[in-house]
Amino acid sequence: MLHLGRLRRTGVRFLLVGFTALIVGCASIPAGVEPSPNDPWEPFNRSVFEFNEGLDAYLLKPVVAGYRFVLPEFIREGIYNFFSNYNDIYTALYNLLQGKPGYAFNDLMRVAVNTTMGLGGLLDLATPGGLEKHKEDWGQTLGVWGVPAGPYVVLPFFGPSNVRDTFGTAADLESDYLFRLLPNVALRNSLTGLRVVNTRNTYYEAGDLLDGAAIDKYSFMRDAYIQRRQYQINEGRDDEEPPMPPYENGYE
Repeated sequence: MLHLGRLRRTGVRFLLVGFTALIVGCASIPAGVEPSPNDPWEPFNRSVFEFNEGLDAYLLKPVVAGYRFVLPEFIREGIYNFFSNYNDIYTALYNLLQGKPGYAFNDLMRVAVNTTMGLGGLLDLATPGGLEKHKEDWGQTLGVWGVPAGPYVVLPFFGPSNVRDTFGTAADLESDYLFRLLPNVALRNSLTGLRVVNTRNTYYEAGDLLDGAAIDKYSFMRDAYIQRRQYQINEGRDDEEPPMPPYENGYE
């Protein structure tokens, strides 16, 4: 169960960072861009979006470029598989909470196969073996339970979200206990940093494609995020899967 005191502290951290972004100043909506009814806080969101873009351009992207230069692809793939296998543990729990025990069993089987036969998760043997990969989180679970999404919001550091998924992100962070069990603080911090770099590396080339396109990047990412989150909650019953936004929430 979530520790309410820790959850409150996480919420305070979100508010403090958001307030810092707010006092920097709200960005204006570009001329010719139609406001979205899902995005009533667009000037503020654009301000946070610009902050995240600057952080990405001057910090994350150079770090990931060095990461890609130093480590060969097969090692980067092993790191991705390791964190993906770790996330399958939580995906199994979320699928169970969403009333999908078959999916939850599939996810646990993935963890068992990849952990035992895949060198601790460095190799993904479950997918070619017919065990489908899922990705669930607290925000999706709340959506399945009927909690409305609320207005679109851009979170500092975390990117596209909405009111429901903001609480879901806080819950995801507070319920991620396995890393905290590591007794070595330096190792725990190093793994957390590696996790962030691995996540950004996953969307390394997608960001470049958007940067070179003649589109309003903010609007594209907002609309893609809203469509994809609705698709994930509906399990694709309504439409075919929309394009994935280049910076999706989550650690994978």
